[in-house]
Amino acid sequence: MNPISTLRERTFSALSVPNYRRYFFGQSTSLIGTWMQSVGQSWLVYTLTHSSTAIGEVLAFQTLPVLLLGPYGGVIADRVDKRRLMVVLQAMMGVQALVLGVLCVMHVERFWEVCLLAVVLGLNNTFENPSRQSFVLEMVGKDEVRNAVSLNSTMVNAARAVGPAIAGFVIAVAGVGVCFLLNAASFVAVVYSLVSMDKSTLQPSPPARRAKGQLREGFRYVARRPRLGVPLLMMGIVGTLAYEFQVSLPVVAKQTFHGGSETYGFLTAAMGFGAIFGGLVTATRGRTGLRPLVIAGGGFGVAILLASVSPALALELVALALVGYGSVSFLATGNSTLQLEAEPSMRGRVMALWAVAFMGSTPVGGPLIGWIIAVANARVGLAVGGMSCLVAVGLGAFAMLRQRRGEAAAEPAAEVPAGAVPDVPVELGLAAEGD
Repeated sequence: MNPISTLRERTFSALSVPNYRRYFFGQSTSLIGTWMQSVGQSWLVYTLTHSSTAIGEVLAFQTLPVLLLGPYGGVIADRVDKRRLMVVLQAMMGVQALVLGVLCVMHVERFWEVCLLAVVLGLNNTFENPSRQSFVLEMVGKDEVRNAVSLNSTMVNAARAVGPAIAGFVIAVAGVGVCFLLNAASFVAVVYSLVSMDKSTLQPSPPARRAKGQLREGFRYVARRPRLGVPLLMMGIVGTLAYEFQVSLPVVAKQTFHGGSETYGFLTAAMGFGAIFGGLVTATRGRTGLRPLVIAGGGFGVAILLASVSPALALELVALALVGYGSVSFLATGNSTLQLEAEPSMRGRVMALWAVAFMGSTPVGGPLIGWIIAVANARVGLAVGGMSCLVAVGLGAFAMLRQRRGEAAAEPAAEVPAGAVPDVPVELGLAAEGD
């Protein structure tokens, strides 16, 4: 077979699954609208308040429900039909975008209304995110989940490349309200992809029965397994301080490079183009585990630090492309690692904690980065994010070192002469591995 054809098949292998292919293209359309709304919301808040702190506050309102209720969203995801829940919640997010768009088009929008609608969107995300994350495995199975997660990240960031560029143009020509209206219309595509799936080919996880203590059970499950706990801790640190680009980039565009909404769109699009390439590379390699996550986190942090010191717009665009590459590599590696390590009955709760670490940390990180930018400048805000990645990488590397020392200490005990002891050590080893 032609090597190029083989590489293409490896990179896009999950698209051979009809249900996933339908979902992929429906979600792609919706995500372009989502990124248009993301850019539009940050720009709307900045024009209403002229405050980077206010942008962080709105993002905090939007992600606070994820922080407070995210783990419970995972419990619900483990109990119900994920596809049906996604249909309802995606439709509700379309209504939220429609209301915000109508307010802006009628020129009656107020800051408190933007905050209230951000909370509504956050409540939807709280329950939709863990269902969507864990639904991927039900569509494609274990053999394709790594590839599907990487393609999902590529899809998100391809939309990040296209959506902000469109948003910058639409805001300049038609106004920010049209961005929200177009996003509302885009939800039709993903809802249709979900309702039209062939349900007979899905591989749903057995629903968890209602029982007391399921939320605590999820926390205990993660705490006992370093292969789950360490990536979640790393994501919590990085998510709090590094993934606050919606706060920092509008100020970078306006104050650092003296541009407008078009410049902001180009900055965000540059990250998206870099992430597309990074997502395709990650999809082809399909590596999971702590070591690849540490490597990806290190590259992500260095790229953010480069973006924080780039003296010219052209160099900033290149640096942000590298940021996008590192971002999608870190996210896809961590996401697929958790999906494969978690038991099916716990996957919703584990992925809910991933969402809490990624998005639920914004109520803390968003206002904090906004305050840092207000006190210093946007470059310092970016630099803080880059350093947080390196701190997380240090913790991950320390965990790897401890794991290797533990494995090395266990090796001599396994070297028992044949016949000296019956098969008890093997059984004990298996029991310990399952704890």
